[in-house]
Amino acid sequence: EQRVSECRYSSKDLQGAEFIDSYYFNQVEHIRFNSTVGKYVGYTEHGVYNAEAWNSDAGILAQERGELERYCKQHAPIAYSAILDKTVEPHVRLSSVAPPIGRHPAMLMCSAYDFYPKPIRVTWLRDGGEVKSDVTSTEELANGDWYYQIHSHLEYTPRSGEKISCMVEHISLTEPMVYHWDPSLPEAERNKIAIGASGLVLGAILALAGLIYYKKK
Repeated sequence: EQRVSECRYSSKDLQGAEFIDSYYFNQVEHIRFNSTVGKYVGYTEHGVYNAEAWNSDAGILAQERGELERYCKQHAPIAYSAILDKTVEPHVRLSSVAPPIGRHPAMLMCSAYDFYPKPIRVTWLRDGGEVKSDVTSTEELANGDWYYQIHSHLEYTPRSGEKISCMVEHISLTEPMVYHWDPSLPEAERNKIAIGASGLVLGAILALAGLIYYKKK
């Protein structure tokens, strides 16, 4: 047996707000009160029986009808100030990924993580102009902890001297944020290559020294 009472808000001015009171048995909803309808509605034989009985009880019906004002609208300012008005800036990462077999040899991915609320806009710029072709994006994906993430891909053919950027627009940002793609290797990758090259040179020197020592002996 389960009872779920909800307040549904469609706007901050509380126009269209609804109070919904539902009863379930074995995960099946059998009766519901909706403040917009103004009475109980049954969905099973037992629910229809109870709906008729509760709708004929003026006290029960008056109490349910009063919940929209007493509970939902009374608590709405708290919910908006504590949760719904909050914003969290996205963390953005621009990276190169393996492209699918297709027309272009390269692909970039622009990922925005841990932002709130859900609406966000991610666009690609090439030399300052918006790119609309060869772009695919996911929907805003819920992390399950109130935050969201989104990923946008751009397939392209590199050109010398071009500037490719990812622009992110979100309510938490005072202005759109633009992230430029640097085709050079990240510092971590450069360090790995430098260490590998140094190891290779050192190995070659030791091998040569060993060979010279062997020849002399």
